[in-house]
Parts: sequence; structure tokens; C-alpha cells
Amino acid sequence: MHSDAEVRDWIRTVVIPEREVWLAEDADGRPLGVLVLDGEWVDQLYIEPAFTGMGLGSRLIQLAKSRRPAGLQLWTFVTNTAAQRFYLRHGFTVAETTDGSGNEEKAPDIRFIWAAL
Repeated sequence: MHSDAEVRDWIRTVVIPEREVWLAEDADGRPLGVLVLDGEWVDQLYIEPAFTGMGLGSRLIQLAKSRRPAGLQLWTFVTNTAAQRFYLRHGFTVAETTDGSGNEEKAPDIRFIWAAL
């Protein structure tokens, strides 16, 4: 959808200065995962594919919950079944599904919410 230069510019001019960004790194400082919070939204949660299933995503989503104890929400694509299983496992529930007409990719998506008990 966007060139590498566009993505780098967006991260530099929007994500870093305007959002809450958490980075998981290995002992050598290599990034393994990132969590971006924008208000009550989990804007991004990515784990380096070689490191999925090792608990990093769970630790980052727990961090998000601790930073936003009133609740969180996020979007994920219908095709991303692994993400759906992950969020359901972490107490999120489906709030809405769409045909994708409202997102850049025009791909069906799901809005998940987490509300503290």
C-alpha cells in the first residue's frame, strides 16, 4: 500500500511524536516486537515472525492493558486468524465486523474490545 519511504516518514512524523510506542529488543538491541498505543486503541502490535509463540506478544498486550486499564480496542483483518485467536485468548471480544470498505486495504476486518473487569 505504501512505499518504504512513506512508512518511514509516517513513523518519524506521526507515530513517534504522537503515540505511545513500546519496543521489545533482544540483548543486542535488535527489535523483536513493537506495541503502539493511540488513546484507547492498540494501533499496532507486531512481533518478529521468528519470535512468535515465545510470549512477547502476551507481555506487550499485558503492558497495553496496564497502561489503559479502562479498556482497549483494535482492528484486525478477518484473514488474520492467528491474531483473532491471540486477542480472544487475551480476553478481547468481537465488537464489530465490516466488509472492509472503511479501511485502506478494502479488506474485511474485525474490531475487538477489551474491558477491564
